[in-house]
Amino acid sequence: MPTVRLWSSRTGIAQGDVEVFSEFDSGGTMWTGEGERERRLHLRFDDAFAAPPAVHVTASLMDMDHTAAYRAELVAEEVTTEGFDIVFRTWSDSRVARVRAAWMAIGDMPFEDDWVVD
Repeated sequence: MPTVRLWSSRTGIAQGDVEVFSEFDSGGTMWTGEGERERRLHLRFDDAFAAPPAVHVTASLMDMDHTAAYRAELVAEEVTTEGFDIVFRTWSDSRVARVRAAWMAIGDMPFEDDWVVD
């Protein structure tokens, strides 16, 4: 989805919804394993921001086994002007079949009158 600019042409909003992983049909360790597990998905913005933006991530789908406790963490890490990582973590005996994440980044966009003085 392209970056949306607000009335101020310096503020940009980028957003999306992505599958972080799906492992129930492949027998992956999120579904079959135990202990600490992590999946990381790197996303690139369509347009680079002028500085690292604020990034909000939320689960849009969590398909989890009902026989164990739901233990999950979903965060944005390694945020740069060009992209970020969506990171999903679980632990103990939680079994996770698949996860989708909705995200939104808000920050300053490059402006045609910007110039750098050294």
